[in-house]
Order: sequence, then C-alpha cells, then structure tokens
Amino acid sequence: MINVTNVALSYGKKVLFKDVNIKFTPGNCYGLIGANGAGKSTFLKMLAGDIEPDKGEIAIGPKERLSVLRQDHFAFEEETVINTVIRGHAKLYEVLEAREVLYAKPEFTEAEGMLMGKLEAEFAEMNGYEAESEAAVLLKGLGVPEAVHRGRGNAHGKAGGGICRNERLRSGVRGGCAAQGPGRT
Repeated sequence: MINVTNVALSYGKKVLFKDVNIKFTPGNCYGLIGANGAGKSTFLKMLAGDIEPDKGEIAIGPKERLSVLRQDHFAFEEETVINTVIRGHAKLYEVLEAREVLYAKPEFTEAEGMLMGKLEAEFAEMNGYEAESEAAVLLKGLGVPEAVHRGRGNAHGKAGGGICRNERLRSGVRGGCAAQGPGRT
C-alpha cells in the first residue's frame, strides 16, 4: 500500500499540489489524468522518490517496493512488453541479464560459478522467478491483451509499438498499479 498524506509541492509561486491525500490499495488500478503541465509526471516522480514534496509524507509499506519504468518513447522498441515491464525493477533486470550472460557460456570458471551463486541468491530474494507472471498480472490489469505480452509476430508486440511507451509504475502490492500517459491518460 502507498499512502500519500498532506503532500504539497510548489515551483516558485506556482502551486502544483496542496494537501494531497490518497491511499493506493491492493487490487486496484489507478489512472492519473490531467492536462499537459498539470503535474502528472511530477506526482509520479514524488511517489518514486525522485522529487521530495515541500510538505507531507509518502509512505510505502515495509515489505513492498516501488518499481518505475521511465517515460522514454524509444528506449524499449526492441523489447517484448513483458521485458519492458520487468525493466521497471532495474536491479532485478540487471541481475537477470548477468545470469543470462553466464548461463550462455559453455563452462564456468570458479569465480564465475561463485558469481552465479550470488546472482541466483539475489534473483530469488527479489522474487525473480515470479517476475514474468507478476508482469503479466500487471499488464492484464492495464488492459494489455495477453497475446501482445511476448510480441507474437504483430507490430504491437514490441514495447515500441505503442503499448508500453508511457510511464508505468507498480506499487509492489499484488495487482496494484498506476499508469500515466502524455496529456491524456
């Protein structure tokens, strides 16, 4: 659960937020809607901890994490939608890639074997074995058809096809998510 309590933020004399209170609860999907310049991206950056509010508190549950996939229209054109979502958890994706590099080798050195053990422990600790299924649940909650998740031969199967170009964040609460798009959604 994410709790936003009495949050305020201003830039100079322009007040973006004043006394904002919201609770993001498990099992719900939230959309952030507003005109360009209204503060949608700024609010999400506050939730992610990139920007500190002038006042108030943003609290994330003790066993929860917040993963963020930054808005970049071209960064994920070559990725499947599932991998794009998993990239929102940067450390997990880094470990996933390092594991894949090592597993692609025909043989390990002793040092690589030790590294693999460390990577496997980190991967398990971050729920890496459930990452794809959790990403699929998130995508389903956002209304993305399952046929698109792995890019099964259609133009929209890749993240660059328009499905996952917008900023996405997941609260770490099973089934909880928020999505924000440029100017409309």
